[in-house]
Amino acid sequence: MEQTLKITNVLSDPTRFHIYEYMAKIHREVSVQEIAEKFHIHPNVARLHLTKLEDVRMVVSDTQKTGKGGRPSRLYRLSDEVVGLYFPFRDYKLLAQIAIQTMAKLGPAGLEALRETGKQFGYELVASRLPHNGSTGALTLEEKIRIMEEAAEAAGFLPQFHYEEDEGMLYLDIFNCPFKEIAVQQPDTVCGMHHAFLEGMVEALFADANMAETENMMDGSRRCAYRIAIRP
Repeated sequence: MEQTLKITNVLSDPTRFHIYEYMAKIHREVSVQEIAEKFHIHPNVARLHLTKLEDVRMVVSDTQKTGKGGRPSRLYRLSDEVVGLYFPFRDYKLLAQIAIQTMAKLGPAGLEALRETGKQFGYELVASRLPHNGSTGALTLEEKIRIMEEAAEAAGFLPQFHYEEDEGMLYLDIFNCPFKEIAVQQPDTVCGMHHAFLEGMVEALFADANMAETENMMDGSRRCAYRIAIRP
């Protein structure tokens, strides 16, 4: 509870909250100077905001030599710690662990049910953003990608999309896995469900799409990456 109160106090400042939000979206380290310029504040004020975020372990920092013989610069990035604010306390992580382990104990049938449920949830997440008739026929490729991006953001993936027209390939990078803490303990089970979740999202928009995973956080990568062969 004490840590929760510290976090809410730190995020109560609008500028500090938007700095954290900005760092979550750009997927890289930032300097004090970058934050100062982005938010039109003095570097000393930017440093104070970043220090406050670091004090509650929402961000971490490292020094980096400039190569010019001067003072090393300090770069800040999001920490790997999960920030969860619940009043009163609720342990959804424990609930997820119980559910995943229960399904895994049911063997192949349980794992298949988990994947099918994940796929259905992914499909419905996108379908809820389609026109009222549920048809995608009148949507442009840009509109379909925007809908999928909105759905992925709603799922907390911190996604980044890139479409290569010559290849007919949509590239998706996910920089935040909402299931990461459970996936560390049950990687095959959770990643299988997550893959099915994304397949459901894709199928809601693109007929005959083919999705393949190219990077996975559980293998040490900083992201989960996918390439999706689609028809415009």
